[in-house]
Amino acid sequence: PAIFLHSVILAKILGDNFQPQMVAGHSLGEFSALVAAGYLTFEDGLKLVFQRAMAMQKACDANPSTMAAILGLDDEVVEQVCTSIDRIVVAANYNCPGQLVISGTNQAIAEACEKLTEAGARRALPLPVGGAFHSPLMESARVELESAINNTLFSEGLCPVYQNVTASAVSNLEEIKDNLVKQLTASVRWTQTMQAMISDGASSVIEVGPGKVLQGLFKKVDRTFPTESATL
Repeated sequence: PAIFLHSVILAKILGDNFQPQMVAGHSLGEFSALVAAGYLTFEDGLKLVFQRAMAMQKACDANPSTMAAILGLDDEVVEQVCTSIDRIVVAANYNCPGQLVISGTNQAIAEACEKLTEAGARRALPLPVGGAFHSPLMESARVELESAINNTLFSEGLCPVYQNVTASAVSNLEEIKDNLVKQLTASVRWTQTMQAMISDGASSVIEVGPGKVLQGLFKKVDRTFPTESATL
């Protein structure tokens, strides 16, 4: 909630200077992007972020699981290794070329890290997280959030939103809601999102939120691409 609040309040303070032609957010950030672009009210966005967090925590408690960052391998190699393991482990976050986060049961993550290291990964680093986010192990949370999203009013936004599930521009409200539900168990296709935004004509990006992580990921796609942080 703190990250959501920071991002949305900063966008609001920018006022007329916040005139994006497209928006996107990484995982939780998709909710911030939807509020900033007018698809959701602040109040409804905050409620959904809270409900999402509580539903995910329940899923974590029911299914002990984790994630790991894999550095220095092509996405296809990571996907093939995950597929070869006879337990739940999937590619969860396509953060940038050469950086992919996997998600699954504790045993599956341990096995995958071993195999990926053998396959040439520069690092296979277990992450200190509470569960296997963006994986089938979040199915119970997806079902719970689906009801909350379907009971929330969405409005026409300022511009298209590039959603994690599709990595493409979406403005249809029913599609946006459907993709938000799917996001809990589907991969965050951030590499593909950045590539699509650039391909569709983005000339620069402004990160409206804490830190510069997303700017760094854009630079991994194109070192010359202009990025900046929102300032007051």
